[in-house]
Amino acid sequence: MDLDLNSLFDIGMVHIDTYLVEDSHTASHLGSGDARVLATPWLIAFMERTSHQMLAAKLPSGYSSVGTLVNVRHLAPCAVGSTIEVKGEIISITGLKVSFKVTANKGNILLGDGTHERFVINEERFLKRLNS
Repeated sequence: MDLDLNSLFDIGMVHIDTYLVEDSHTASHLGSGDARVLATPWLIAFMERTSHQMLAAKLPSGYSSVGTLVNVRHLAPCAVGSTIEVKGEIISITGLKVSFKVTANKGNILLGDGTHERFVINEERFLKRLNS
């Protein structure tokens, strides 16, 4: 099956998720710093998860997406117990590559922003290549 992503997704499509910052999401817990604040790897993971969920909601059975590029700035700290809003917006579709503008906010405070790319894969072919 040839998959035409332009028939499933549009430039400018947005998906927003909220996440509660827990102790397991902190730099001190992860070992990437000593502060009990949201760790950069978790900020990126939330951005990737939000983008993945947007694609997963519309991809046909047997297809998924994998992250291939992340370029993110972590701009402000965020404490445990905070709820953050993460937004992914499609900015381009080229073949099976989907590019996103990603942002994370706590209220009106911009915590981070950047770009993220995902490739849509046929899961069976992907796993076959992985196992060969």
